[in-house]
Amino acid sequence: MTPALAAAAVVDRRPPVVTAQGHGWASPEAFWEERVQRAAHPLAYPALRSVRNQPVVRVPRIGVVVSDAELAREVLLDLEHFSKVGPGAPSDLWTPVLGPSVLLNMEGAEHAALRRALGPMFSPRAVRELVAADGGRGAGVLPELTRRLAAGETIDLAAAVGAQAGAVICGMVGLPPTDEAVRSSMAAAQTITGMVRLHRHGLTRSQVVQARTVLERLTAPARAAYRAGDPATVPGRMRDLGLSEREAMGAVGAFVLTGTETIQSFVPRLVGIAHDTGWTARLLADDAQLRRRAVEEGLRVTVPTPAMLRSVRADTSVGGVPVRAGDRVVIATVNCCRAGGGFDPDRPVEPAVRHLWFGAGPHFCLGMPLAMAQVDAVLDALAAAVAADGRVPVVGRRRAARGVLVPAYSSLEIGLRGADGAANPVPASHRTREAS
Repeated sequence: MTPALAAAAVVDRRPPVVTAQGHGWASPEAFWEERVQRAAHPLAYPALRSVRNQPVVRVPRIGVVVSDAELAREVLLDLEHFSKVGPGAPSDLWTPVLGPSVLLNMEGAEHAALRRALGPMFSPRAVRELVAADGGRGAGVLPELTRRLAAGETIDLAAAVGAQAGAVICGMVGLPPTDEAVRSSMAAAQTITGMVRLHRHGLTRSQVVQARTVLERLTAPARAAYRAGDPATVPGRMRDLGLSEREAMGAVGAFVLTGTETIQSFVPRLVGIAHDTGWTARLLADDAQLRRRAVEEGLRVTVPTPAMLRSVRADTSVGGVPVRAGDRVVIATVNCCRAGGGFDPDRPVEPAVRHLWFGAGPHFCLGMPLAMAQVDAVLDALAAAVAADGRVPVVGRRRAARGVLVPAYSSLEIGLRGADGAANPVPASHRTREAS
């Protein structure tokens, strides 16, 4: 490791001081988000955050880091000079595992054609049906969540959301979402994504072999469903839409790997932030517009895609910093989005930041409607648990996940607070400390 990166990697590594008022950080929200980020990426995250006040800077072993939202959007929209295909780009990570024909590593006319073919599967109506069907068949995960919370039980929200996301995975690959299939699918996907690290431009040979083996096992039912042509399955619908088997398997693999961790990460973090900032009741209120603002602000603060990669196609400059063909550009989305401050849904969002966590231009996340449908489904289940008497979820013990691509909680306990203001059944001593 170079001296510059080593220095960046240890910036602010000391744990925050816990005070009588709560934490030495500006807020409990900031404290917990910092823990979650550092647990996932103990080296890369501090390195990125150490340059957050520089719009563009070269960081050894990482690349040209962009921390300004307007410049980041310019890079994402400049297809002439920047590409997802090339040295240091997403193609280096995913092509050896998924093959060449997935949205993650495509450009130009072929990319546009595949997006058009997949588009009908990600319409708002289609994703609502997918989430409702697979969530319902997945052992009734969300109805059970509602029932147990309303009965006064403590729930591990991270586990419940993981089960819901796993049920959707099963629907996408053609598996019946039994408990075992859900657990196996989630574990398989996380085995692959957990290999990715920002300071490495690609996976090692052994990691590629392992990832291919895991992905082949995960997508075998999808291949069978595609060949059977059953329109009741996602792979069968892909065949009806005109996708080749290779394209369909690549698309299934890409959505399984990149989409499931996003939803598993976001909802528990959103609920944790709402708890820490006093927004829980408003988040779960019967006000669609208010919820949407809170969800959008939660996405800005948690940043589902903390960094985006591009390869420089032709010599140019970014914010006055020259870049050469073959250079790697790291868009530090976490810096761009969090520059606006802490969680505050009442504050207007800068236009350059809006939805930046899902990308921009031709590569704007096609799976966003599916992610939002899953978020709404979980929030609806939480709201149903509190509708009867106005109790709201409070957060108990939390544990940040390690060895994951998308920062997340490995566990986050919630229980309902009674009308008398007492926390039931989560002990007060657990509300602001991480389980070790």
